Amino acid sequence: MTRTIKVLLAEDQSMVREALAALLGLEEDIEVVAQVARGDEVLPAARAHDIDVALLDIEMPGATGIEAAAEVHRALPAVKLVVLTTFGRPGYLRSAMEAGADAFLVKDAPAARLADAVRRVLAGERVIDPILAAAALAEGANPLTDREREVLRAAADGSTNAELAATLHLSQGTVRNYLSTAIHKLAVRNRTEAVRTAREKGWL
Repeated sequence: MTRTIKVLLAEDQSMVREALAALLGLEEDIEVVAQVARGDEVLPAARAHDIDVALLDIEMPGATGIEAAAEVHRALPAVKLVVLTTFGRPGYLRSAMEAGADAFLVKDAPAARLADAVRRVLAGERVIDPILAAAALAEGANPLTDREREVLRAAADGSTNAELAATLHLSQGTVRNYLSTAIHKLAVRNRTEAVRTAREKGWL
């Protein structure tokens, strides 16, 4: 008798989540045993349902799919992690792999490919969208440090240097230095362009 693979599906858009669950439910050896709409609900649901594989969208409230993947990887290392994205940003691939993901696929891949990926990661394989893999290699590593990324993320809402300094518990001079360095590394003119470029590349 074929073993049933227990899957958790994390996706904040209910229509997309339900469609994916329905498609995977057509597979004889796959059962979606849990669905969540927030990244911070992934680990509790994974623990509660004793899952084999977690399918994680990147863009979710509470925590990103990459953050959720890292949390599950630390707490439940036997669970296989498949990260799904609408955006083919090469930086996301690198971040997902560093978080412990076993597969990285775009959402518009055929359902059969997703089901195949679930089976393959459970068998110990790593499954990566080939176009994204090539783009990630061409793009190179994220040039931003963790602190530069933190400051850029905080600056995305238009906060002043004084507001950033208060939020991040840094001096205004330190905030200014981090922003200046990030702008230089990304070869852009200002912080707005730096945030946009870093997001487009999946570096934030």
